[in-house]
Formats: sequence, C-alpha cells, structure tokens
Amino acid sequence: MKLSKQDLQALRATASDAARVAGDYIAQARPEQIDWKPGITSRASQIVTEVDRRAEELIVSRLSPAMASFDIGLLTEEREDDSSRHDKDHFWCIDPLDGTLPFVNGESGYAVSIALVSKSGEPLVGAIYIPARGRLYGAARGLGVIADDTPWTRPQPSSDDLLVCVDGSFEGREQLIAGLDGRGYGRARVRTFGGAVVHACHVLEHPPACYLKLPKPEAGGGSIWDFAASASLFTEAGAIAADIHGQPLDLNRADSTFMNHRGVIYATDGDLARALRDWSAALL
Repeated sequence: MKLSKQDLQALRATASDAARVAGDYIAQARPEQIDWKPGITSRASQIVTEVDRRAEELIVSRLSPAMASFDIGLLTEEREDDSSRHDKDHFWCIDPLDGTLPFVNGESGYAVSIALVSKSGEPLVGAIYIPARGRLYGAARGLGVIADDTPWTRPQPSSDDLLVCVDGSFEGREQLIAGLDGRGYGRARVRTFGGAVVHACHVLEHPPACYLKLPKPEAGGGSIWDFAASASLFTEAGAIAADIHGQPLDLNRADSTFMNHRGVIYATDGDLARALRDWSAALL
C-alpha cells in the first residue's frame, strides 16, 4: 500500500500520541513507587519487564486501528518477531522503554520510541517521547521534524566543541577522541549517560555531535527498535544516520533484529560522519 503525505502525517500523530501516553505511564512507575531493591538484578529485571509490557500494551492499543486500516505489520521489543515486517509493506517498530538502566536507577536517560518502517527498511515515521524532559519529537518522510507540536530545525553550533556520545560499555574512548583530533573541531567531550534513543536526540540538539556503535561479530549492538524512530528524525532533519560504511541503516534485516553486523553512526554533519568512518575503518 502506498502511503500519501496525508497518511504519513496522520500516522505520525497516532504514533506521537501513543508515545506520550506510554511515557506518562512509565514516568508514574518510577522505582521509588514500586518494590525494587538496588543490586538485586533479577528483581529489577522483573519490575522493568512488567513496566515494559504494560507500556507496550498501551502503545499497541493505540496503533491497532491504523494497523487494520493500512495493513501494517508489527515488531516490538517485548514480543516474538512474527515476520509480519517481511510480509507487509510497512511495520510499526516499537521500543516501549529504551534506557532500562537509567529507568531502574531513577535517572532520566530513558525514552519511548515508535517508528513506521517500510519493508525495504526505510524509516517513514518516527515518534520519540522523553518523559523526564516532557519532550515529544515527531518526524514523517517529506514533512520534516516537529518537537512538541511545533516545526523544528536543527540548531546551529554555538561553538566548535565536539560532543561524542557512546554507550557506557564502549571501549577505546580516548582513541576515538584522538582519532577525531585535527578534523577542525574544538575540545571534545564524551557523553555516556542514557540509552540509544536519548543519545540520538542529544546529538541532534547539540551540534557538532555524534553517536557511534561499532560492529561486532556476536549478536547485539542494539536492535532495529533502538534506532528506527531516531533514524527518521535524523533523515528529516538533514543529519546523518548510517552504518559504519556510510550506507543506510539496515532497519529490516532479514535474519535478525540486531544491528551488530554493520554498526551505527549518527552525526550532525557529513564531515564528522566521514571522520568516524575513517577512524572505524582503521580500527577494524
């Protein structure tokens, strides 16, 4: 089914509403309000899974009418992949709670992420809600980005200082900073706080900035639902969302939902994306 701009606009509104409803629910389920004890991993995992599932139920219930009207498939973090993403022309891609560790720790680095992705792997719609900031982003192919229901464009850099976002488990931070030295940027600082979705939004809001995940042989490296919505935002904002080779992100991988095979680069400009590719190529 071919989707018109009016269809995409309506689907963006639907996804944005679902993201906000789920995010408001998650914000009410803060750790201080539930039976959670720090350091007991299994208990923490149980609580978060419960919150994830309830948030996912809220999202799917709001997306279901559009799924029926537009014959849309479904891929979510908390349900088994039913392969509808390969059968339908489009599928909803949902991460009801990205940033589990910050959430469990009572911190702010978590978000709700919903995307509409084509069978070919193109991000067509993205909705991201960051409850701690009350910030709602939306994007749709050819319609730009909105933030809190207002048209949004990327801010201009306030300085040449560089923000580098990586996961807390990322090794080689000093080598990465050294590899970006001499590329025309000022002082570089590394940010590790938050999940992939919050990292991506922080990059867009604070240019020049980037977020890097290197490829690795074992399964992992984030999943489709960690990047689909933010890839939509980056595309519509004119920023870079690509794999480690400069190709579009593989957002409907045939044999897995993981993104470890080709890595992820988010960057606010092409020169920075090239610098990251060069550094990664030399490393790998």
